[in-house]
Amino acid sequence: MATVDLGKISFTQKGTWNSGTAYVSKDVVQYTDDNETSSYVAVASSTNQAPSTNGTVNTSYWALFAKGATVGSTNQGVWDVATAYQKNAVVQYTDAGVVSTYLAVADSTGETPSTAGTVNSSYWQLIAKGTDSVGLSWQSSIVTGTTLTALAGNGYFINTTSNACTITLPATASVGDTIEFVDYARTWNTNPITLNLNSLNYQGLSGITPEYNSQGQHLKIVYSGATKGWLATDDDPSENKEVVGVEYLVVAGGGSGGAGEGGGGGAGGFLTNYGTSTLNLSVGETYTVSVGAGGSGVPGSPKTQGNNGSNSFISGNGIASVTAFGGGGGGASSLSPGGKDGGSGGGSSSTPATLGGSGTVGQGNDAGDGIRTGGGGAGVASASVDESAGGNGLQSSIDGTATYYAGGGGGGHGGQPGGLGGGTTGVNNPNSSSSSPANSGGGSGGCNDFSTGNGGSGIVIIRIPTADYTGTVTGSPTVTTSGTDTIIKYTASGTYTA
Repeated sequence: MATVDLGKISFTQKGTWNSGTAYVSKDVVQYTDDNETSSYVAVASSTNQAPSTNGTVNTSYWALFAKGATVGSTNQGVWDVATAYQKNAVVQYTDAGVVSTYLAVADSTGETPSTAGTVNSSYWQLIAKGTDSVGLSWQSSIVTGTTLTALAGNGYFINTTSNACTITLPATASVGDTIEFVDYARTWNTNPITLNLNSLNYQGLSGITPEYNSQGQHLKIVYSGATKGWLATDDDPSENKEVVGVEYLVVAGGGSGGAGEGGGGGAGGFLTNYGTSTLNLSVGETYTVSVGAGGSGVPGSPKTQGNNGSNSFISGNGIASVTAFGGGGGGASSLSPGGKDGGSGGGSSSTPATLGGSGTVGQGNDAGDGIRTGGGGAGVASASVDESAGGNGLQSSIDGTATYYAGGGGGGHGGQPGGLGGGTTGVNNPNSSSSSPANSGGGSGGCNDFSTGNGGSGIVIIRIPTADYTGTVTGSPTVTTSGTDTIIKYTASGTYTA
């Protein structure tokens, strides 16, 4: 009987295929291809000849011995352009600002799962559509400066306690790019943020400067494409306003001089941004303009300190109030303290109250110390010598004519002159000092034992490009033009709607 050597016809199990192993005919291996693990039998000797590639058997060296089941899906996290994905891989991918989950239906590298909402069905299948926008990278450093260059994908805490902040958006953007801003100190109502659009559109508009000015505001924007540009997905329409820059002069009422060897009245506070910067008014908002009265004159018997002038201001939604303080009243003999504090300080009297009042930094100046000094002016302090003149005011050409405002009143008794800008002369008996001109912000002169005149009332002037002037005013201001600008001169309180 013939003998059969079964070893010559048996298969040899070699386990998982390895590229460094030498295989011979009838060796059996397990190999995973296209996410399927199958068994293959060698039909020829080989080394580093894979049994199958992308589902196609390498028939020169191998035969499919037993087809395996599909390997379960593997979650490979966020899709990456450089990663080679195999069939059944699961990834998360952001398209049009939405994070969704996709399943690979074929091997690929660099094939995005979706573009502008359309799935790349040759390689991917949408298995879970996202509902939340892209997660942001919140910056740990609190923004406190006057400027910020924002990057897509970031969130920022903006602290405007000390100053407003201008935020420059990216010069280029992709659909779905998202940026978020939060009012860190709840001060945007005092110091707002404005957006520099870097030539891109915002809410479908171009060439605007959006301003956000509500306390505790939270602003989230997403880029939608060239037509509409950046869209605010979390804001209040009333806070997304176009703004127009204006220049202003705000002068408060001047103080009245003291009676009884009195000091001169201090000038009203003087504030202006003319020729240096602009105040941004939100289009559609109404702004209040208040013109302060001059301090009322006082009688000489009994000896009486002068009265402070009243404040002038511009106020409204989205701006920090521009407030000039009324001038200080002049001092009077034997009354303490001496001159009163104000926009500019009131002048001193005779002993024992020989101290002049203090002015407000950035608005006016102090009155000099001594006997019967003049009131401080917006331009200079009065001298600390007996019987001094009032300090000169400042000149402004905001309405097209160079004019002095906010001069201090002269010291009483010696006939000292008032400062340029409505300050009147101090006088001796039996005369009373004159009132300062209306809308000058000047202080009235002091007097010996007779009455003093009123301080001059203030004034508010707004200068705005004529192309932006709405004509919506109250309070009967005088409206003129100078070059390409319109000048609104308020000599009494009123409003302006931008």
